[in-house]
Order: sequence, then C-alpha cells, then structure tokens
Amino acid sequence: MGKVRRISGCVAAAEAVRLADVDVISSYPIRPYTGIMSELARMIADGELDAELVYAEGEHAQLSVVYGASAAGARTFTGSSGVGVTFAFEVYSPISGERLPVQMAIGDRTLDPPGDFGSEHTDAECCRDQGWIQGWAATPQEVLDMHLIYYRVGEDPNVMLPQYVCQDGYFVTHILGDVEVPEEAQVKEFLPPYKNHHVLDVRDPQIIGPQIEPAMGPPQQYQRKLAFDRINDVLIKAHDDFARIFGRKYDPFLEEFMTDDAEVVIFGQGAHMNTAKAVAARLRNLGEKVGVVRLRTFRPFPAQEILNRMSKFKAIGVLDNSANFGISCGGGVLLSELRAALYDVGDKVKTVGFVAGLGGEMVTHDEFLRMFRKLQEVAKTGKVEKTAYWLPFEL
Repeated sequence: MGKVRRISGCVAAAEAVRLADVDVISSYPIRPYTGIMSELARMIADGELDAELVYAEGEHAQLSVVYGASAAGARTFTGSSGVGVTFAFEVYSPISGERLPVQMAIGDRTLDPPGDFGSEHTDAECCRDQGWIQGWAATPQEVLDMHLIYYRVGEDPNVMLPQYVCQDGYFVTHILGDVEVPEEAQVKEFLPPYKNHHVLDVRDPQIIGPQIEPAMGPPQQYQRKLAFDRINDVLIKAHDDFARIFGRKYDPFLEEFMTDDAEVVIFGQGAHMNTAKAVAARLRNLGEKVGVVRLRTFRPFPAQEILNRMSKFKAIGVLDNSANFGISCGGGVLLSELRAALYDVGDKVKTVGFVAGLGGEMVTHDEFLRMFRKLQEVAKTGKVEKTAYWLPFEL
C-alpha cells in the first residue's frame, strides 16, 4: 500500500512521472497544466527525481525536444493546454509515425475565443486522429494511474505509440482529491524499462524525419493501423496487472454507474461525469431507472464494447464538452462516434446529443437533470425531435 495524499490532478501527474523514472521532460507554461511542470521542477531541485528538464521556447519546441529524446532511447514527458496543444500540431503525426512512445499530459481548456481557464475538450479532441493513444481521467487518483498505465501500453513492443493523458482543466488539474501514491517497487514491477525499437547513436548515423517517398506512405500508415488494432488487448492486460499489483481495478474502456436495469443513460467523458453520477443517484432514490456510462479510452474508440454493452438502453444522451461546428447531427465528436458504433442496432436505441460546459463553464446538476428528463421523454414516446441540444440555450 502506498501513502495517501490529498493532491491536485497536476501534482498527481507529476508523481506518476517521478514514479515512472522519466529521463527527459520538456516544458513551456500555459495554464492549467503548468502546475505539473512546477512540481516536477521542484522534485528535480530537491533530488527526488533524476531527469533532464528542458525549458522550451514554445509548444512546438516542446514536442520537438521529446521527439528527439525518445528517438535517442529516453523515456519522455511533456504537456500543454488549450492553444498550446494546437501550436504543437505539426509534430504529433511525425512522433506517432516514427513509433515513439512519447507521453503528453493535456490539462484541457477552451481554445480562443474565449480561451477561458476551465475545462473544454476541444483542444485535446483536435488531436484525435494523430495516431496517439488518448483517454480522460476523472479524478486525481485516476490521473496518476492512467499515466502509469499509458506508459506501459505505449511502450509495449506490439504497440510503440505516443499517448495523451487528458484531465479536465481546473475541475481535476486544480481541485484536490485523496490519492494513493504507490511505492516505487510496485511501479517497477508494473512498468518495465523503456526499450526503443531503434536508438539514435552518433556511432550509427541515420536520418529520422517526416518526409519520405510517396510509395512508402501506405505501408507505414498501415503499420500504425495494425498497431492500433493491437492496443485493446494490451490495454486489458495492463489493467489486469495494474489491479493485481496496486489493488485498484478500472474498466479499460467504459465505467458504468447504476446501469444494470437502466432505461436511459448519459454517456460522456471526463470530470463532468462525476456530476452526472450524483444526479443519477438522486433520481435512483426516487425510483427512476437512469444511469451513467463514462468513456475512459477515447482513442482507440471502443466501438465494439459500446455495441455490446450499450445497445440494451432505450435512450442514450451524449454529453459533448466541445465545440464542433458543422459536424453531423449538430452535436459533437462523441455523439457522432456513438451513433456510428450503434449503427447495427438501427433505431432500437434512441440517441440525443447535448453540448454543454463550453468556455470552461460548469455543467450543473440542473442541466444534467434536464438531460435526463429529455431522455425519459424520448424513451417514453420513441420520438427524437432534435438530434442535439446546446445548453443552456436550447433545453
């Protein structure tokens, strides 16, 4: 058993990096993720962590630093938020294409405008197709654990892909929670040393870069596709080993809350789903058959798991905490993904989108209550009058 501390999501991420014995860290400040780097700088200064901390001149440089360091055989870490995430965009695909298991924390926030401090998933979701493993933690404890699990999965020889570990700005990055910080011996049992598939060496010169012959592109992209096809099996094994060693069991793909006999559920990701669970519990006390399903792994999207486990509900409300202008259904990415996953069940399961929490606003108890009431109406009548509602304006 480790020591329980009351810490924020930022500090929890830093503790995971320390326990993972990361070699090279690259930082550039932007709130709300900056607290991770502040804590890592303190750890290095106090002798708690032996790592090279590189202060980059911007986010593009941050990713370039860990790109080279990972190729040279170092376990690496970086992070960003909001427009910082998008500023580094050019480097994401080359890192994935080179099959380098760089890890990046995203303390998500809204893009400009309005560029506010609180959570919005738009920044991280912009990166969804760059060939990185991606998931959202909902508590500081899950932040620490997900960082360790993703290092294990990304560095697996059958995967070798980078990872985004996302946590909601302010709602997780800055709010404290009880976190069991494991012993170093436990982490060493769970997380083997990083071994790159090739290592840059001055004695063995080679060229690494994104520009290749056109004919080389399809095989390389197909190799990444095959690597993604292998992730789910590696995720399951990593979660099983994590539960055995640390005593905390997570579902790799979906967390279900009060869903056994539920007729309607709200589906979403991140810390806002904690509020959804509180509202669902209140409605359960009134005898209403409602539940919550929280997505834990966003990339690869667990379409088969969703088809197997969510086709039993009468109506599903999808919370998108992101702005996706012009998207199909008028909602967000999660609504489109869920509807595609449930395509084979036809009209049996009604789906309704809800866009809320934009600009870093809270998604309130009252808003979740209105979502549940709309879903109950849809389940009763069998009619979906509007595929997506933007709260608080349209519901």
